[in-house]
Amino acid sequence: MELIKVEDLRKTWKWAWLWIRTLLLFSIPVVVLGILFILYINVLGPPPLKVPQTTIFYGSNGSIIGEHEPLGQNRFWVKLDDISPHLVDATIAVEDRRFYSHHGFDYKRIAAALLADIKAGAKVQGASTITQQYSRNLFLAPDKTWERKLKEAFYAARIEANYTKDEILLGYLNTIYYGHGHYGVEAAAQYYFGKPAKALNLAEASLLAGVPKGPTYYSPIKNIENAKDRQQIVLDAMVATGTISKKEAAEAFKTPIELIGKSSLPEEKASYFQDEVEYLLKNKVGLDPDEVELGGYHVYTTLDPKLQEKADYWVEQTIPDTSSIQVGMVAIDPRTGDIKAMVGGRSYQESSYNRATQARRAPGSTFKPFLYTAALQKGYTPSSLLRSERTTFYEGEENQYTPENFGNYYANEEITLAQALALSDNVYAVKTNIFIGTDQLVTMAKKFGIKSELSSIPSLALGTKPVGVLEMTAAYSVFANNGQRSEPRFIKKIVDYKGDVVYEQEVKKKQVIEPEYAYVMTDLMRGVFDERLNDYTRVTGASVSGLIDRPTAGKTGSTNYDNWIIGYTPQLVTGVWTGYDKGKTLHEFNDVLYSKNIWAHFMKDAMANRRIAQFSKPKGVVGVNVNPDTGLLSNQNCPEKRLSYYIAGTEPTKYCEGKTVETEDKKPNPIQQPQPGFFKRIWNWLAG
Repeated sequence: MELIKVEDLRKTWKWAWLWIRTLLLFSIPVVVLGILFILYINVLGPPPLKVPQTTIFYGSNGSIIGEHEPLGQNRFWVKLDDISPHLVDATIAVEDRRFYSHHGFDYKRIAAALLADIKAGAKVQGASTITQQYSRNLFLAPDKTWERKLKEAFYAARIEANYTKDEILLGYLNTIYYGHGHYGVEAAAQYYFGKPAKALNLAEASLLAGVPKGPTYYSPIKNIENAKDRQQIVLDAMVATGTISKKEAAEAFKTPIELIGKSSLPEEKASYFQDEVEYLLKNKVGLDPDEVELGGYHVYTTLDPKLQEKADYWVEQTIPDTSSIQVGMVAIDPRTGDIKAMVGGRSYQESSYNRATQARRAPGSTFKPFLYTAALQKGYTPSSLLRSERTTFYEGEENQYTPENFGNYYANEEITLAQALALSDNVYAVKTNIFIGTDQLVTMAKKFGIKSELSSIPSLALGTKPVGVLEMTAAYSVFANNGQRSEPRFIKKIVDYKGDVVYEQEVKKKQVIEPEYAYVMTDLMRGVFDERLNDYTRVTGASVSGLIDRPTAGKTGSTNYDNWIIGYTPQLVTGVWTGYDKGKTLHEFNDVLYSKNIWAHFMKDAMANRRIAQFSKPKGVVGVNVNPDTGLLSNQNCPEKRLSYYIAGTEPTKYCEGKTVETEDKKPNPIQQPQPGFFKRIWNWLAG
């Protein structure tokens, strides 16, 4: 009997050992594979969590001026500290209670789900953890295949191996779909409740946490009853996890909730400006186009939303709806180069073509300040005299050029440089360009930042080569900023969705002319609005001089197809162009005042609440009272006077001896075109 038992034990042990060896034989590869898998996912490192996010554009005051939605979806990334703790607790309670204790897979929940499915004979219960759902949101198509399940498990394992639980939870909360095109808690909170995710109370958080289960079925906008039923489940789960009490749950369920059902972001502003910023992001900053579209960047720009509103308003108010004339407009802070406002056309919806940055048009007489800066450096002064009369210039035997003044008016005598600029005398300008050398104007314009193609020809003095509104306005900032050029700046900095600064543009300045010349030229351009310089015609800014209530300088310009004005105070430079896209001739009555009126009203409005600033007079500049007609020192013989500024040592020292007969008899040259009619002469006088 004893022998049988021993024999039985031996047999039992033999079979047991056989099974043990068999199990070991099969388990070793499983263990090895498991170890290799762990090593593999660690070698691979963290998966790239590149999630489509809405890129937001901010104005200089921090307000949102626009957004770039990926595929028509709203997606914003916020930190865990910027999410209501109620929403975090509610999400964990209803989606994955053992989130902080498992390693990506909740085996108890998987087993319970399998039993429930077997018992029901169908799939009735899910077992995906927050990590698995996050991996699905990031990498997988929304199909239900075994291949997708295996990939989901693979990505979940990689995520768990390389990220902390808080990082995983943060990623999940920022990527989960909440319905109506809104992804992530921030976009959802803004849409449903009109407030940031950080500000959600328990009632709102528990209602929102229930939506991802079925974004359409449980949407409180579409079906509040279903949403409330789901909210109750969420609150019960929170009670079960101990994050709230039964009393708090009951009170939250009864709390009235105000639903907004729309984005709380403001309507998009400054579309032309935003287009230019996007172009710079892709072509200058070096961001991949897909990153700009989907990267969730926070782009802090230089735009002043209030100034942009004023610019849009005055364009709309000035040009009648019946006109098809177009406009390009830029306002710049000359001290920093910051673009504060931009109008690229009258309607972005009708045409996204940006006439402020893309168009190239002849600037007319707005090009003359570059010429006269070069002339001052060559020895000219504001009192330099040249004869204004109809003149034909010859270059060789065949080439001849006869510039004309506006309205074919000429002084038929000598006038000063100060008058020539204020009255926009073309003959004086062409003579000056030839006298100093036509290459000097090209060189000077390039110093000021003009990058468009130029030619060393006499007519360049009259702005015959096309340039852009932005480059011209930026060039004038040199005059306003004591001879320093500040590179135009659209973007201050770019912050990625994690809060890291990925790009920052500093203010770039360069001294291009001496402060003395900038100041004297500014004083000359103030004369454009000073009717003491009226002569054979009015100063070109006369029609808007009544709107100027502080030190302001500028220059007008016109061609048959273009109308310009660029003017500035020490704090702001604004350039305005008006004309037709296809080069249609401007109507001499209806079309010639739009640019001046837009500019003058905008500048007055923009400066209304700012201190009145004076242009800073540098050393080496002296001011003396001169007679406007002669450019000599005023006295009892020539009592009319104007304080004018000169480079020290070039100011006049002789006193005016009185007007000559020629000065009092300023008749049009008899060989010029026929005199305009009475009403046209009146109009020319009013238009200045």
